[in-house]
Amino acid sequence: MTAQIKIRKAKGKWSVRSGGAVLGETTNALELSEGDHEPVIYFPREDIAMAFLDRSDKVTHCEHKGDAIYFSIVNKSSVTENAVWSYENPSPEAARIKDYLAFATSDSVKVERI
Repeated sequence: MTAQIKIRKAKGKWSVRSGGAVLGETTNALELSEGDHEPVIYFPREDIAMAFLDRSDKVTHCEHKGDAIYFSIVNKSSVTENAVWSYENPSPEAARIKDYLAFATSDSVKVERI
């Protein structure tokens, strides 16, 4: 089965927050849709405060996108383990998300269109 990956520019301005801190805002987000999964917003690295992110040892593989590396979010009030992922060398069909970051939303991590 082939997952259909669709990547398009996300309309509007997007923000990601964790523990009360704004990690980034962008008008250059991408929205990735894959099969029946909920769409995921990807932020350009240059629009994220990378000082809040610590690279972890976790790596996962997606047959359609390639290997994902992970980061934990570290701020004054908490550490959210492996809450951010990135495809540094994505497959050709996902090439547009190279150098972008996606965030696992939770009670402590919010991705919003503003």
